[in-house]
Amino acid sequence: MTKLKCIAVDDEPLALDIIEDYVSKVPFLELVKRTENAIEALQMVQAGGVDLVFLDIQMPELTGIQFLKIANGKASYILTTAYSQYALESYDLNVSDYLLKPIAFDRFYKAVEKVHDRMKSQPSSGSAIQPLFGVTSTPAAVAPVPNPIQDFIFVKTEHKIQKIELDDILYIEGLKDYISIFTKNERIITLQNMKKMEETLPKDQFIRVHKSYIIALDKIESIERSRITICSKIIPIGDTYREEFFRHIDNKNI
Repeated sequence: MTKLKCIAVDDEPLALDIIEDYVSKVPFLELVKRTENAIEALQMVQAGGVDLVFLDIQMPELTGIQFLKIANGKASYILTTAYSQYALESYDLNVSDYLLKPIAFDRFYKAVEKVHDRMKSQPSSGSAIQPLFGVTSTPAAVAPVPNPIQDFIFVKTEHKIQKIELDDILYIEGLKDYISIFTKNERIITLQNMKKMEETLPKDQFIRVHKSYIIALDKIESIERSRITICSKIIPIGDTYREEFFRHIDNKNI
């Protein structure tokens, strides 16, 4: 049986515990991530491979409604909230279902069964999944396809959530408690560790070359011994990353 890959997004750990428990009881669901971080969840959805999102509405960094608008139809969504006043707006955003807390298991099962049935009925070519309720002129989600194209990421800066085009990134430098993303036009600072950023970025476009540096492969100007030049910046190649880096370079025929 093909399982729907799910993530649960809620700023309340108890709510996540309930969703995790419910998912474990449904044979066609697989919970691949539970998180209180809406930005992390959004990046996972944008990267592809997520079929269904259980999404809270009232969260501190990014509301569920804002999440839906930014995600722009990637994956299917079941909203989980204690507030019924958002039902109309979610109706317009073509979510698959709207569950009011406290959520009973039988109601949860009916919601996920509808999503599962719709996905099973979709042609294997990856045509759009139609909304289960709401306006039908716009597809609710796109069925997962192999190797989805990822061309941007979102990061949280001091005062906002910023979209960054991957093609604009030159390199990323890790510092003690944050990272700096150097683009063609600016330096963007975000509280995120290097490992998480490395996992977020497409492996065919970016590679870690040092404990403190991730680079965009297509922005390399030259390589001399253990140093890479990108826009006049000299970036060292760490011993731990040297072999993998040069193997990657050979594969790229640079």
